[in-house]
Amino acid sequence: MRFPTAFARALAAGMLLLIAGAAGAQQPYPSKPIRFIVPYSAGGTMTIVARLVGLKLTESWGQQLIIDNRPGGNTIIGTDALAKSVPDGYTIMLSSSAHVLVPLLVKAPFDPIKDFAPVATVANTELILLVHPTVPANNLKEFIAYAKTKPGQLNYATPVAGGGQHMASEILNLEAGIKMQHIPYKGAAPALTDLLGGQVQLYFSTSVTAIPHIKTGRLKALAITGEKRLSTVPEVPTFAEGGVSGFTNLGPFYGVLAPAGTPKAIIDKMSAEIAKHLATPDFQEKLVANGLAAYPTTPEQYAALMQSDIVRYANIIKAANIKLQ
Repeated sequence: MRFPTAFARALAAGMLLLIAGAAGAQQPYPSKPIRFIVPYSAGGTMTIVARLVGLKLTESWGQQLIIDNRPGGNTIIGTDALAKSVPDGYTIMLSSSAHVLVPLLVKAPFDPIKDFAPVATVANTELILLVHPTVPANNLKEFIAYAKTKPGQLNYATPVAGGGQHMASEILNLEAGIKMQHIPYKGAAPALTDLLGGQVQLYFSTSVTAIPHIKTGRLKALAITGEKRLSTVPEVPTFAEGGVSGFTNLGPFYGVLAPAGTPKAIIDKMSAEIAKHLATPDFQEKLVANGLAAYPTTPEQYAALMQSDIVRYANIIKAANIKLQ
């Protein structure tokens, strides 16, 4: 009768060893490098923001955040890669307004809300309307007058079809009563390259990429979104000053997303770490130097922001009759 008791004790001891081994295998997050997807080509504002965030998290956690630029498909390729990733906190993505915009215009293999877990917004910026120097206009009113003489003959670039810059360009068409043709690219860098080369005439650029070319005179800046002028380029008037409404709340913001199902403890840890860095003068200075401003939110606030953007952009798409080919 002693055999069952001895067997039970041995079994219990074995179970305890297994539990202890499993507990030992669970290392604190993060215990390995993190893939940081950017659904655009390298060289634009998104990559700059991703590198700033990645550097700070790498310093804090001792694990590298590896930037993975995945352009194409109007951001769908990179975003779908995130949606299909293991929800363990080791694959995240830097998102922009295109995340909720693109699925409003084309069929996407994911739901922009249900298939993702918001972590935190990081930064926002304004858009500056740039034109090639050959365009005979030095302010917004002159450009609108010029565009009216060439209906359908002027081309505007965007870093992605269906993104915030696409919306801004079509709002300009709508509000100014002009007609420009849309030329989409796979990121800000190639769009800006063609603007500099004169292949396109107009581009709504984030301030970080616009300012160096404004300073050198390689491109002309006609107006900036938002309610006030930017201190780094105070000579550039707002759209309202140029007599065109509808541009006070169009500046893009950037946020971090994880796949749906990522443990809340990991989401909260990453969100808190990002918020901590956004509150430091050093990080804020780096953002300002790149034409950005700190824009911290909680996961819950970020989720609400995406929901409200869906409603706002759906109204813009309907009013401007925006369609993707």
